Amino acid sequence: MKKFMDKNFMLQTVTAQKLYYDYAQDMPIFDYHCHLIPSQIAENKRFTTITDAWLGGDHYKWRLMRANGFEENLITGNADPYDKFLAWAETMENCIGNPLYHWTHLELQRYFGITEILNRKNAKAIYDAANEKFKNDPLLSVKGIMKKFNVYAVGTTDDPADDLKYHQIIKNQKDFPAKVIPSYRPDKAVQIEKDSFVPYIGQLSKVSGVRINNTNDVIEALTKRLDFFVSMGCKASDHALVSAPATFKSEKEVNAIFTKRMGGSILTTEEIEAYKTYVMTAMAKAYAKRNIAMQLHFAAIRDNNQTMLGKLGPDTGYDASHDVEIAANLSAFLKNLSITNEVPKTILYSLNPKDYYPLATLMGCYQGGMPGKMQLGSAWWFCDHKDGMEQQMKTLANVGLLPRFIGMLTDSRSFLSYPRHEYFRRILCNILGNWVEDGETPDDIESLGNVVKNICFTNAKNYFEG
Repeated sequence: MKKFMDKNFMLQTVTAQKLYYDYAQDMPIFDYHCHLIPSQIAENKRFTTITDAWLGGDHYKWRLMRANGFEENLITGNADPYDKFLAWAETMENCIGNPLYHWTHLELQRYFGITEILNRKNAKAIYDAANEKFKNDPLLSVKGIMKKFNVYAVGTTDDPADDLKYHQIIKNQKDFPAKVIPSYRPDKAVQIEKDSFVPYIGQLSKVSGVRINNTNDVIEALTKRLDFFVSMGCKASDHALVSAPATFKSEKEVNAIFTKRMGGSILTTEEIEAYKTYVMTAMAKAYAKRNIAMQLHFAAIRDNNQTMLGKLGPDTGYDASHDVEIAANLSAFLKNLSITNEVPKTILYSLNPKDYYPLATLMGCYQGGMPGKMQLGSAWWFCDHKDGMEQQMKTLANVGLLPRFIGMLTDSRSFLSYPRHEYFRRILCNILGNWVEDGETPDDIESLGNVVKNICFTNAKNYFEG
């Protein structure tokens, strides 16, 4: 029987172990999509308690604590930090089989040197030991963490109206250990159905200097802001979509839709999709022209608990995996861009693994011009567990080129998430190790080692910086 999370955790074969220790373990991290807060990076934030670091904004943990029966005050409320930590420790006792059981213990080991299994009995000792580390260990500030985990770059998620002042502050810090790259997320200008749309257009007009009277003005304003982002080092955009928009209407029709919405009227589903299609098509062409990667995140059904949305707002743990069909719309959206040869570098993610085959096969229709131009995005959100990562990588291997994969991202709001890259790397090496041991892949360690190094880091670096 193997010891829980020992040195060879998840590495089932000698080949997997060799690939991990000789090739994967020490590779830099390019965390190209995350939700870290730039101001906290610029200010070199240091947490005072492990509760703040772990539970301050982690809706993964919040969902499990609710499932374990805890009141909201112990989750997102004003309860004592230790009481919240104790509630999480009790929840951990019931997390066996959930990736947070592994992630939590990896973080205890890698950040704090704590190898005990977290539970209610030892919660106080672990709480005190971790907090003491936060207080005294220079490697537990933001800069220290990024240095400790060999973070080469992180891609934050930023609104077009953001002045990116914290990114500039970071760039001016000559000793900062990692690149902090803004990513362009224009959702507020695309989501015309939202209550926030009309006031946001006013904000976008002000920051861009473009007087916005129609949809083309929106595109002009967004493009000006994109150019500013590119001047600040932006390498990728990011879009949250249920499915790709594919309702094609004329400029005149879309401008009429915009005018109708700005006048306070409710739009039909067809009108909403037509506006989104027009704007997304224009932005995709702008990305292609500027060599910006377009990240499309599909199949999340959001804000499902109306009461809790009213109390806590969005992104608080009340989203779920959608079962919408996405292939036809995505095909139409990309096909339209292909008419003028303006399909940008694209990363396709889905919150529902049923979509992996449609995405992986569709993207194969638009490859060319560079290695891995079209990417099947890393197992995302509810899918970033062992089974999900294996399924995503095996699907890619079955219908595409796994060695061209740009690898793992955290998609996290937590500075303690970097061991998720280790988790991914162990799973990757285990897949390849099993294939070798089963005689399905040649026993060429040097060649496979280069594949591992590329997936862990080099492919992402070349993809975004090339």
